Amino acid sequence: MPIDDILLETEEKMLKTEEVVTKEFTGVRTGKASPGMVENVMVEVYGSNMRIRELAGITTPEPRVLVIQPWDATTVHPIEKAILKANLGLNPSVDKKVIRIVLPELSAERRQEFVKIARKMAEDGRVAVRHVRRDALEALKKEGKTGGVTEDLVEHAEKEVQKLTDSYIAKIDGHLAHKEKEIMTV
Repeated sequence: MPIDDILLETEEKMLKTEEVVTKEFTGVRTGKASPGMVENVMVEVYGSNMRIRELAGITTPEPRVLVIQPWDATTVHPIEKAILKANLGLNPSVDKKVIRIVLPELSAERRQEFVKIARKMAEDGRVAVRHVRRDALEALKKEGKTGGVTEDLVEHAEKEVQKLTDSYIAKIDGHLAHKEKEIMTV
């Protein structure tokens, strides 16, 4: 595989890792309601597992209220059970064909717990980026031995991979700092 292809693939994988981390951050609770908090909760309905976003509309009519409106009224109770089972610290209440979740004010301790969760997610993202770097460096070394590519080109490509790694780790750290600020804002 040519060096350019290795570099492009590496950048693609690092970008996907960054996207996964930012998507995971939407599930971490802040002071205000967000559909991302529950949209990926798996619900057992129709003999299979489906995400809430595939079964219902999720809205935030008020800053601290989530409203989940299932398209099929028979899925109301399975969605409620799934939210409770997901252990998100949310208390859904069923109101006929609608599920309401009122978010209580976060205590300082709870905010610190959410910051820890966000930091863990960010660290997992950084580790994933480093794994991509390791795979890319191995591919470059292999290419240098078998592909007839000069050592200078391989060395230059290795530096490029390191620059990409540093860049994506910095981006993840930036997302983490933003999320921490969001969580700690009262």
